[in-house]
Amino acid sequence: RVRLVERRPNYGRAEIVEILEPGPDRREPPCPHFAECGGCDLQHLEDEAQSRLKAEAVRETLMRLSRIGLPEDTRLITGASWGYRLRTQVHAEIDPDGARVGYRRRRSHQLVPVEVCPVCRPELESAVVGLGEALSDTAPRRIDLALGERGEVTTAPVIPGLPHGQVRLRVGEFDLWFDARCFFQTHAGLLPELVQSVVGEWSGDRAFDLYGGVGLFALPATRLYKKVVLVEAHSVATRYARINARRNRIAGLDVRAQAVESWVPRLPVEADRVIVDPPRAGLAKPVRQALLDKRPRRLTYVSCHPAALARDLRELAGTYRLESVTLIDLFPQTSHIEVVVQLV
Repeated sequence: RVRLVERRPNYGRAEIVEILEPGPDRREPPCPHFAECGGCDLQHLEDEAQSRLKAEAVRETLMRLSRIGLPEDTRLITGASWGYRLRTQVHAEIDPDGARVGYRRRRSHQLVPVEVCPVCRPELESAVVGLGEALSDTAPRRIDLALGERGEVTTAPVIPGLPHGQVRLRVGEFDLWFDARCFFQTHAGLLPELVQSVVGEWSGDRAFDLYGGVGLFALPATRLYKKVVLVEAHSVATRYARINARRNRIAGLDVRAQAVESWVPRLPVEADRVIVDPPRAGLAKPVRQALLDKRPRRLTYVSCHPAALARDLRELAGTYRLESVTLIDLFPQTSHIEVVVQLV
C-alpha cells in the first residue's frame, strides 16, 4: 500500500505505507539506521538481488535513452557487500550535550546520528562512530574521512586532535597516496577489477586520462603507452598524481592541472586512447564535441550515472562503435553501479 507524493504528466512517485506481502528478495534491513539514514537505499533487498536489479536498470536506461542495448557478453562484477567502504562523508551538529555525527535523513537535511555503519571498513566505521567525542564547538559541519592500507584514517578539513594528511593504498603493482579531500573510488576489494576493466591490455604511443584524479588509471596505463597525459581540475589531486608518479618511479606521465573543458581542444586527432571518468553529470558538451571531432581510436568511458552515460552515448554513437560493457557493483546497499564502456 503506497501514498502518492508527486504527480508528473507521464509518471508519479509514491512512498510505501505498508508492506502487505513481502517480495521473494525482500529482507529486514541489517543496519538499525536504515529506516531513516539516507546513506543506503537498498538494504531491504538481498545482496544478490541488488546487483541483478541494478544491472537490469542499466540495461533499461541505456535502451530507453540511447537505443543502445547491452551486449550479450556484458560482465557483472561483484565483491563484498558489507565492510567495503574506504571513504565516507559525515555531517556534524553541535548542541548543549556535545557533538552529534551521522548522515542526512533520506530526502532531508536533518541529521541522523549513527552508532554503526556496517558498509564501512571496520577501521573507518570506528572513526565515524567515535568522531563526536573529538569535536569541539568550532567543528566543521561536514567532514570527509578516508582509510589507508594499514588502517589509518585521515580527515578533512583539518580538525585539531584528529589525524589528517596523506594515506597510502596499494592497487595492483602501484602505491597510491591521497588524502580525504581527493576523489577516490570507494570499494576496497574491487579496485583491481575496476582498473583492469578500464585499462585493459591495449597499448600504443599516447594515451589521455581525462578527469584523472590521483592517477588510478593513468599509472597502470604508463605500462602500455609510451606517454600518458593526465588532465584533472582538482589541484590537490594533481599534486598527488605527481607524487604517485615520482614515488612509483614513472617517467612517462604528464600531469596537467586544468579543467578538462578548457584543455580538451588540445587533444590531438586520432589519439591511440582516451579514458574519461567524468562526474555524475557526465561529459560537458565541449568534451563530447571534441571526442566527436578528434576521433580517438579507443575511447573508454567510466560512469556511475547510467542516465548521463546514455545521453552521451546517444551523441557519440554516430562516430563510435560499442565494443563492450562491464558493470561493477562498487556501491552495494545503494542504487548506484559503475559502468565501464569500451568504444572504438
